[in-house]
Order: sequence, then structure tokens, then C-alpha cells
Amino acid sequence: MAMAVAQQGGTSSGISVNKHLDTGKYVRYTAEQIEALERVYAECPKPSSLRRQQLIRECPILANIESKQIKVWFQNRRCREKQKKEASGLQTVNRKLTAMNKLLMEENERLQRQVSQLVCENGYMRQQLQTVSAPTTDGSCESVVTAPQRSLRDISNPAGLLSIAEETLAEFLSKATGTAVDWVQIPGMKPGPDSVGIFAISHSCSGVAARACGLVSLEPTKIAEILKDRTSWFRDCRNLEVFTMFPAGNGGTVELICTQIYAPTTLAPARVFWTLRYTTTLDDGSLAVCERSLSGSGPNTAAAAQFIRAEMLPSGYLIRPCDGGGAIIHIVDHLNFEVWSVPEVLRPLYQSSKLVAQKMTIAALRYIRQIAQETSGEEVYGLGRQPAILRTFSQRLSRGFNDAINGFSNDGWSLLNCDGAEDLIVTVNSMKNIPTTSNPANSHSMFGCMLCAKASMLLQNVPPAALVRLLREHRSEWADFSVDAYSAAALKASPCASPWMRPTRFTGSQIIMPLGHTIGHDELLEVVRLEGQSLIQEDAFISRDIHLLQMCSGIDENAVGACAELVFAPIDEMFADDALLLPSGFRIISLDAKTDMPRHKTVDLTSSFEVGPATNQGTGDASSSCNTRSVLTIAFQFPFESSLQDNVVTMARQYVRSVISSVQRVAMAISSSGLCPTVGPKVSPVSPEALTLAHWICQSYSYHLGAGLLRTDSASHDTVLKHLWHHPDAILCCSLKSPPVLIFANQAGLDMLETTLVTLQDVTLEKIFDESGQKLLYADFPKIMQQGFAWLPAGICMSTTGRHASYEQAIAWKVFAADESNVHCLTFSFINWSFVR
Repeated sequence: MAMAVAQQGGTSSGISVNKHLDTGKYVRYTAEQIEALERVYAECPKPSSLRRQQLIRECPILANIESKQIKVWFQNRRCREKQKKEASGLQTVNRKLTAMNKLLMEENERLQRQVSQLVCENGYMRQQLQTVSAPTTDGSCESVVTAPQRSLRDISNPAGLLSIAEETLAEFLSKATGTAVDWVQIPGMKPGPDSVGIFAISHSCSGVAARACGLVSLEPTKIAEILKDRTSWFRDCRNLEVFTMFPAGNGGTVELICTQIYAPTTLAPARVFWTLRYTTTLDDGSLAVCERSLSGSGPNTAAAAQFIRAEMLPSGYLIRPCDGGGAIIHIVDHLNFEVWSVPEVLRPLYQSSKLVAQKMTIAALRYIRQIAQETSGEEVYGLGRQPAILRTFSQRLSRGFNDAINGFSNDGWSLLNCDGAEDLIVTVNSMKNIPTTSNPANSHSMFGCMLCAKASMLLQNVPPAALVRLLREHRSEWADFSVDAYSAAALKASPCASPWMRPTRFTGSQIIMPLGHTIGHDELLEVVRLEGQSLIQEDAFISRDIHLLQMCSGIDENAVGACAELVFAPIDEMFADDALLLPSGFRIISLDAKTDMPRHKTVDLTSSFEVGPATNQGTGDASSSCNTRSVLTIAFQFPFESSLQDNVVTMARQYVRSVISSVQRVAMAISSSGLCPTVGPKVSPVSPEALTLAHWICQSYSYHLGAGLLRTDSASHDTVLKHLWHHPDAILCCSLKSPPVLIFANQAGLDMLETTLVTLQDVTLEKIFDESGQKLLYADFPKIMQQGFAWLPAGICMSTTGRHASYEQAIAWKVFAADESNVHCLTFSFINWSFVR
């Protein structure tokens, strides 16, 4: 658009301006004029006509400029800023692609070296096999030769420690960028780089090892600071204490560290590592943080008797700065957990590189990427909570659950005498001080103690992802809502609110409100509301709903799938950032190295609870089975007053036994039905099977609009469902009964409504639209029923958490069942929707 110019100091300025406007010639603004316009632009980039007129009156140097010309200047100024932002964004993307290309080229070179080494080893083995002499053992075919643990004879000897540190650095670099370990792709993850990074595990080496590399938009020193604070991101790290630190060359440091690691189940002791950590800057400017175990007695702590000494082989982080900001990071974790100390059936937990990769290596890379996104403002969470606060809640839930499972004596836990007839473990902690209100200054200690009832059991043919998914979505199948009033309150009510200690009946109905998720969608944080009714006449009209803060992980079908958890804690309805959390829940860990499951199978989850022999549904083979083993750990915490310990112990044992019995029934249903982690989306019980409904939706769309809804020509029902489920537009189905209730939604629809398939039935059609949207829908409803479809203009939707989502356009059409005479439901497709910030 042409920019007009005003001649300064002339007697015919108005004529000159009009002349230039007519001829389209360019003139120059003075520096004073541009400065004045920039000041206004900083306050209001798009001023109205009245604001422009006011600007001309208040600023004498703009008196000879017309309002129309000022409007042109602001349009050009907005255009230049937009182009600048786009150019900056493209430069950022180009820098990231350049860095990732460099990483991939280096990874390709490393793989080529590994191939060459394997070819040489193969030739050597063939030569040995052809030898006539007796066979001899040779260690040359090993991928890595592990050096023995370095002894620490004198902590005050910096020269000896520095020598160990330099040797550790060399061995770590050979694993991070070389061929010292035969790295292979993690089973269950797609090969090649994804949005997070490149992951691998060891194929044949002493101990278990995992490796990750990726691009992170943070400065190297910030990355090193985050990763060295292991307790902030490693959920299984109980404590990390630095005993000695002294400076080394290149501004580096050498530290002697004691790290305590939680045990994942009640059937094994915890681990402790006594290590040397070396931080230094390399010649190429990279930052290296490497670590290895030291022999010797190590620190003598109060809880030393509850730990088994484990070994960390040379491991660490290599952080290489990139041009334009950010860094490429290589992470190596190489551990020896001393498997002799655990029962033989649990040894796969301590011999699994896959488990180390999921819980430690991948977790580290995803955590720093999460921090990078939060720093850049890309992460948006619900219910007005900052991402850092929600991340802290997840860590507190995980740490509290691990504390309950392990029950360390120096934390105040003591084991109650067991009658020997059960595997249920009951521990009591009298050191807990639990206030009755959220304000400690106004509270009195009604609960002075904590009780934990826990147990571990082995499961056969029960994939962790499938079991946790069912436990999360069908709480009524395992929670005992008929338990006596005190236990119900102690378990589900917030210990910070004493009025909850009243007789209550819980119906089992639950509403799940999402809060946020991690980078790889492998962990969900949500609030669960349990509906309750008072059993006292005078409290009949008082709401007895209970809220739980819940963390669910390991249910994503694209995740590694070695471990899955469901951990929850009672909270107040308006929980504060420092709210007290008493976590309880479930942890299921796979005991098999391979988890190759049959795919292309869709099962209605509610069918798993039918009594009698289960039949396989979907397209999977009826004779196929998952053939997996896993260990399930259950832990429930109960606050109580010290004088009521005997009663609470009896109640806790009764309750947890009932939970164990219910979970075993659910596990048997999963095992007999062959349900695997790759199940498709669940459809509401009031709708037909997901496969059939997806076919009806697409077939009716084509009938009414003359075009295909999906970009596929396949007539296979499971293919249609898959494409519909991952369709970018939000697709919602509602019943034709009054009032219209939602019966199905694809993944985009659930994201837009911020709900799940389980709670979708509680959402009516009128709750989705605002007032103007409801008027438009009611006006077009006769047209939809007569014509079969209608196009709706842009508007606003509301999620179940109250957030607004805008959409550019919407389509509504009738869905026929088996024939065109039977209308099954009404379907809406919201195009290009996004949350309004």
C-alpha cells in the first residue's frame, strides 16, 4: 500500500497532500513525526478513527497529515511487525533444523562406525570357528569392557580423585558419541528422531544402559544445573547429598555424592549410589557432567540398613551449544543394580534397560524440554494453574507415593506385627503432623498419625497400560463405596477439612477435569470429583462431593509402556499451591523385556466386566494373547488420631483387602479378554460399537454433503475409526433425546471439551454453546432435521472447565443407522478450533 508524504513548511500543504495521494508518489515523514506515531503505536497498534483524529489535534507536527494517511501508516507498521515476527520465527526454525541435521549426521557416523566394528567382530568370530584347535573364550566380541570400581582411599587426595574423574570422562564420551556400547532402538518406539529426541538401550554389556540425545532450547549452563539436581526431575530419587566438592581445571568441579533411589515395589529394598561427579568444559566449548561409583564404605546414614549398595558405571550428560541459542544434549545412564539382592521373579526389573530408559533417561530429556517450553510460554494449562505449580504437584504425588511404598524408618515409619496369614503390610508413622485446616496457625492436630496399608502381587497377561486405564475410568469397579463412614472420610475426604468426618454414602459417580500433561502426553494431571450424599437428615442438602488430585501415567499406546501408575490424593475444592497431599494408588511394572502386543484391536472396556467366558472382539485373533507378566503394587494412606489406631488398622486392612480383591477381578477380566495397551477409543455404553458408529458417521456425511469426511478410500471399519479418532477437527455426537447428551467424541473433541469418554455422557449439547451459539443452533435445527445438514457460522464453545474455544465454522448432520429411515444421532464437526487466551 502506498505511503503518502506531507511537505513541511509550504503554504499549500493540503493541496500537496491531496496531489500526492492522487498520484501515489512517496514522501518522507520527519523523525519527529515517526517518533510521535511510534509512541501511539506502542499503546494502540490499531487506533480507531476517533483516536486518529484526536492524535492529529493533540500533536501539532501531524496537523498537515490526514487521518486516512495516518491509517495507512499504521497498516504498514503492523505489516512490518508481522513480517519481522515471521522472519524471526523462520530463523528460529532454521536454526533448530540445522542443529538437528548436525545431530543426525553425527548419529549416522556413529552407526557407521558401529557397523564397521560389528563386521570386524563377525569376521573374527568366523575365523575362530574355523580353527581346528579347542574353543577358547575371548572377550573381544564384547561391546563394552567395564572397568572395575575405582577405590577411594583418601577423600582428601584431590590428585587421585582428578585422575579418576578424567578417566570417567573418557569412558563416558566413548559411550555418548562412540561405539563403546552396542546401542539399539527401544522396542515399542518408532525409529528415527521424533519431537523429543533419539533414544536407545544397550544390547549386550555389563549392567543396564540407556542413551538419549536431542535438541533443547536452553543454555548449556542452565541445562547442567537442572540435570544435576536429580531430585527435581527423577521421580525415583529420594535424596542426593554432596559430601565433598573441590575445584578442577577449566572452571570445573569434582564432587563426592550419595544418591538414594526408591524401591519400585514392597518386595525389594531401595538402592544407594556412592559416586564421584565431574563437571568440566571441553576444548570445543561443550559442557560435560560425568559420574561413576567409588568403592569403599561410603557415608554412614541412619537409613543405611534399608539400602542395597548399587553401582553406577561411567554415565552423564554432554551438552553442546548451538549457534543462535539452545544446545544438543547427549544423556547416558549405565547402572548395575546388584540383582542378587531381590527375588528371582523380580530380577527383570533390575535387568531392564528399557525401564531405566523410561524412568530416568527419557524422563531427563523430556523434563528439560518441558522447562524450555514453559520458559518460552508455549505451555498452557487449565484451571488457572501455572505449569510449574502443576509440575510440582505431580512430583509431590510421586514422592509421597514412593515414601508410602518404601516406609523408611528415619522418616518415622514402623512396621506393625503381622499375623503371618496375609501379604498385606501395615506401617504406622507417628511423626506426621496433619492439621485440620489449611491454615496451620488456626489448626489443631486432630490427626496425629499416618497409617499405610500396602501389598505387591504378580499378574499374568495383564498389560500395565490396560489395567491403569480401567482403574482410572471405572473407579466404581474397585473402590468400596459402601465402607463405613469413618473409613470413607479418612480415605476420600480432605484431612484439612474436619466437617467431612460425617457419615456419607458415595455413589461411585466421578467427573474428571484435566489440568495438564507432559511433553509426550505420557502423564496426565487431573482433578476427580466423587459425588456423595449425606446419611444425616440435617445434612441432606449439603454437598458431600469429594475431590481428588490424580496423576495417571503410562496409558499412552505410543509410549514405551514399561511402567504405569495411578496415584491420587484427597484435596480441598479450592486446593492451594501448598496443599497437603496424602497419596495413595497403584503402580504396575512390566516384568518382560519384550512387550510385543497384538494390534488392530478395539474392545468396549465395559464388556470386560461381564460374567462368564469372554470373547475377543474386533479384528484381533481370538487365540492371541499378550503373554506378559507384571508386578502390581498397591498402597493406601489413612490419617488418624493416635487413640483410634486399633480401629483404623482394622478398617484399613478391610478396605485394602476389598480393593485388592476388586483389582484382581478386573485383572482377570483383562487377561481373559486379551485386552492390550493398543485398544482403541472407548465409546459410551449408550452408543453402538465404535467401529460401527464411525462407519455410520462417515457414510452419512458423504450422503448429505457429497464429499468424504476422511482422507482415505479404505472401507475397513478399523481404518475408518482410526482416521476419525485422529481427525484434526473436533467431532462430537449427541443423542436425539431431550435433553441432547453427548455420546461420542474423537480425540480433538475431547481436547476441546477438556473431558474424557467416561465423563462425556454428563455433557449436554446446550452446555457446549454460549448464548448466541444456542440461538443459532435452535434457528437452524429445523433445517438440519429437514435437509439433513447445515453449515454453522464461526462461534465460541465452552469446555467442561469453563474455558472458551473459538472455531471458524461448524457442520451439523444427521447420522443414519443401518438404513436412511432410522436416524441414530446428530454429529457436529468444529473446524479450526483453538482456545481463547
